Amino acid sequence: MTNVPNDLPRYRDLPYKPGNPAKTAWGLFGDDDNVGMFNLQTPERVTAAARLVRKGAVFAMNWEQEKPNPPLFGRGRLRHTVYREIPVGNHGDDVLDNFYTQASSQWDALTHVGDFEHGFWGGVTAAELRESGDKTRLGIDHWARRGIAGRGVLLDVARWREAEGRPLDCAESDAITVADLEATREAQGVELEPGDVLLINTGWIDWYEQQAPGLRQHISAIQNLKTPGLECAEEMAEYLWDHHPSAICSDNPALEVWPPPNFLEPDGFLHHWIIGRFGMAIGEMFQLSPLAADCAADGIYEFLFVGAPLNVQGGTGSPPNALAIK
Repeated sequence: MTNVPNDLPRYRDLPYKPGNPAKTAWGLFGDDDNVGMFNLQTPERVTAAARLVRKGAVFAMNWEQEKPNPPLFGRGRLRHTVYREIPVGNHGDDVLDNFYTQASSQWDALTHVGDFEHGFWGGVTAAELRESGDKTRLGIDHWARRGIAGRGVLLDVARWREAEGRPLDCAESDAITVADLEATREAQGVELEPGDVLLINTGWIDWYEQQAPGLRQHISAIQNLKTPGLECAEEMAEYLWDHHPSAICSDNPALEVWPPPNFLEPDGFLHHWIIGRFGMAIGEMFQLSPLAADCAADGIYEFLFVGAPLNVQGGTGSPPNALAIK
């Protein structure tokens, strides 16, 4: 079993290991770690999270695999064929073709985005993986074989911002700040703990479902897409790291505000920090509205969170197959 440090470093104390690039947590769980911050989902934390199940309400977070339609970010459209040609009895089989694992609700694995200059989690570079053909490092299969289970916490930023009289604009690049997250947390009376899966509700999926086909077609072109999301700033990176979640998920297409400042600058894309430097999972386009409504109704924003990504060696993403259980 991986050794989990008792004292997790603060952002100001990074890099964790001397000689590593500044502000990386590389080496926190050993030099050959393939799991990242999911190491914090220890048996003790899983057991404590299981005790959060009080009424048996289950909330599935996968959006329809065919949505958004058309797909975003240049990804292809899923083709699904069902076969019922056997003439005797009742039987069915089906096949998925052109299946982009990150076209709908998704996990971003540790090989999806790295630190722009220095590599993926732990320092593995795209060039090394490309030249060696190695699919054994950092793929989604490591999370799949381990399983994802622990405490989940919802921050319903959409409801809090609306109550404050400044609702999130789902058609624009409306940045969610550290102050927004912290004010939402305080209003909900919930604490964040190491190993949490942090879910952030923006209302984007509900907004998208109400849009006409023409607008959906328009924003499917990457140059036209604007969405609310986490502000790309070092202050945000520090806030997230210092709470030590295992994963950060949302119901919008990129978790962070879109478009980001600059993909080609080390600090111009929040993914560079979250996945590459911190080893945290990112979840995008999680269906959160039923869970958010229930949390608003009973005032309880913590729950057992479980997920089972696809077991595909070296995969860079997967549908989340995630449940919140209250």
